[in-house]
This record gives sequence, C-alpha cells and structure tokens, in this order.
Amino acid sequence: MTETIPPLSEPQAEPTEWSLIIEAKRSWLDLRLGELWRYRDLVMLFVRRDFVSVYKQTILGPIWYLIQPLLTTLTFTFIFGKIASLPTDGLPQFLFYMSGTIVWSYFADCLNKTSNTFVQNANLFGKVYFPRLAVPVSILISNLITFLIQFLMFSGFVLYFSLRGTAIQPNWMWIAFSPLLVLMMAGLGLGFGIIISSLTTKYRDLRFLVQFGVQLLMYATPVIYPVSSIPAPYQWIIQANPMTSIIEAFRFAYLGAGAVNINNLLYSFGFMVTVVIVGSIIFNRVEQTFMDTV
Repeated sequence: MTETIPPLSEPQAEPTEWSLIIEAKRSWLDLRLGELWRYRDLVMLFVRRDFVSVYKQTILGPIWYLIQPLLTTLTFTFIFGKIASLPTDGLPQFLFYMSGTIVWSYFADCLNKTSNTFVQNANLFGKVYFPRLAVPVSILISNLITFLIQFLMFSGFVLYFSLRGTAIQPNWMWIAFSPLLVLMMAGLGLGFGIIISSLTTKYRDLRFLVQFGVQLLMYATPVIYPVSSIPAPYQWIIQANPMTSIIEAFRFAYLGAGAVNINNLLYSFGFMVTVVIVGSIIFNRVEQTFMDTV
C-alpha cells in the first residue's frame, strides 16, 4: 500500500504592525520634534563627527581651536587698536577684541555650516531616513563645544588682566544670564542657516553670497568697536542687527563695560524666535522634495 502524503499548506503570513511610517506629505507646521529626540544618539554621533573631523590628521590638532581666535584677536589689536586707534570703552584692547571675536565666531560658524546642510549631505539624505534637523542641531552642539573651549581661554585672560590690576568689573547678575545669550546666538545661527540651506537647493549662488555677507555683517556688528563710538543719529542702524545687543551684553557681563538695553535684548530674542520658526517651516517644506533639485 502506498500512503498518500497530504500537501503541506503554506504558512499564513502574519500581519505586520509597522512601528514607523515615513510619509512624504505633511503639514508645514509638523516639525516632528519628538522624532528628533528619539534620534538623539544619532545627533551625538554627528557631533562627534563634526568635532573630531575638523582637525583630523593635523599636527596641532584641537589646539587650532585656541590659535584661531588668538591670532584674530592679535590682528585686530594691531590694526584696529594700534593703527586705527578705535575706542574700546576703556577696556584693554586685547580683551575687547577677544570677547567680540569668540561671540561672533560662534554665530558665524553656526550660520555658515548649517547653510550647507542639504548640499553637503545630499548623498546621506538620499540613502537613509532620519530627521533632517538632526544635522543642523548637531552643528550647533559641536560649535558650542568649540565656543566653550575658547571661552575658557578668554576667562583665563580676564583673570590674568585682573591680577595685573586692570579695572575689570564683571556683572554677576548678567553672567547668570549668559546661557540665554548663547541660546540666542545659536538660534539666530540656526534660523538663518536653515533658511539659506533651503534656498540653496535651487539657488547655489547663495553659498558664495553667504560667505561674503557674513564677513561684511561683522563690520555692522560691534566686534571691533563699541556702540558708544557710533554717532547717536546712526546707532539705530547698528541696533537693528540682532547680534549687537548680544555682544554688548556679553561684554557688560564679563568685562563691565558698555551698557545693556533690555528693550534691545527683547528685540533680539523676538527676532531669534521668529527666524527659528520661519526657518523650521521652510526647512520642513523643502526637505520633502529637495532630492529632486539637489
């Protein structure tokens, strides 16, 4: 007798429950900040990449984080302090220029690097999904590390000049507000940067305009001169720059020179919030279709 073996039945595929659904279309205000928090480990990997790769395979390595602002300060001291004899609100020229240099460098680096988000990361964005805001946020954090290193150097020089008897009067109340000033700098750099990065997906010329424009904007900011040296009828032009009140407040906090205008700081804060919101909305819109144009 032959035994008939019944055919094996194909296993029924169990329904799969997806834990993540990626949708190309979403509202302009859907920024998915919660998703960005879930990818915080990836953000920190980007931070490590940005921080380590800058001076990889260089002789001096991370020492360049100190050399750059130091050389810039010495150059400003010689040209604008000794030759041009610009006023510095009674402060040592070296401290005056270094304070402006490290604050401006943080804002400028955040703006310049975030403005290339889509163009420089197009290959990565086209291969794997993750919140695109992770890249500009990681740039802010890596630049913040650089800023803190340079700030420690600045604090060391402040202590040195104080021990030599230089009249420096830090304002401890405004020092406590320093994190807010850093937040405002980061917000302005992020907001302007992601707006420009969104526009450069179609208009590549903006990359060159940004590099040139940031350099010019420095001279419209009290980095190498105090606001008090500007004739009163024209001070409003300098005050229209949201970075002006931040730099002035930073100098007042740590060096005791200049003045802090609350209204100007509120203007800078409101400007920062507006730029971040507008930039996030534009960035959110462009990231859905930028691969077709990059």
